[in-house]
Amino acid sequence: MEASPIASDFVALTSARLRHEPPDFTDALSNPRGDHTLDDVPLLHPLQPKSAAVLVPVVMREEPTLLFTERSSQLRQHSGQIAFPGGRVDPTDASIAAAACREADEEIGLEERHIRVLGYLDPYLSTTNYLVMPVVAEIAPAYTLSLNSHEVAHTFEVPLRFLMDPRHHELHSREWKGRLRRFYAISYQEHYIWGVTAGIVRNLYERLYAP
Repeated sequence: MEASPIASDFVALTSARLRHEPPDFTDALSNPRGDHTLDDVPLLHPLQPKSAAVLVPVVMREEPTLLFTERSSQLRQHSGQIAFPGGRVDPTDASIAAAACREADEEIGLEERHIRVLGYLDPYLSTTNYLVMPVVAEIAPAYTLSLNSHEVAHTFEVPLRFLMDPRHHELHSREWKGRLRRFYAISYQEHYIWGVTAGIVRNLYERLYAP
């Protein structure tokens, strides 16, 4: 059976088109991506966001998939939302990639031995004042998980082919702090992926597959 074209070219494209190192935090603040770019909302400088990292886990099956989490309903913020594993960068983290891997281990029990970092997407400024550094990684299909039920309700995979089709990237809007804000959203089966997570998926598409 022939390998999927997505599987055949994915690793080569990440090597050619992703950042090999995360940008310096100060440089990343100069012109960050974020939902604000969809509304042409001016940023107020100086920005003082908190640093965060997420793992963008590509499971290298014959037909590659992206691994997502659904946040626990017990959480005070973003409960029930779809997300990548990740969180704040701690002073003790050796690097952005180390922070993303640590958070993945803490949230879903994804061990570092199953993770191979491929590169970095563009920093994403969230409306909750986090500068999120997305770390793209190849995940061995034989991975096992142990979910932290206080943070994660469950996990699921979505075919990369589906996510890299721009026809599935919809622009939605809702009112937030008195303004109508637009954001990317992707619907897959019963899952609604939106906001920062969908914005990162869109950035992955733009980096690797956009004409």
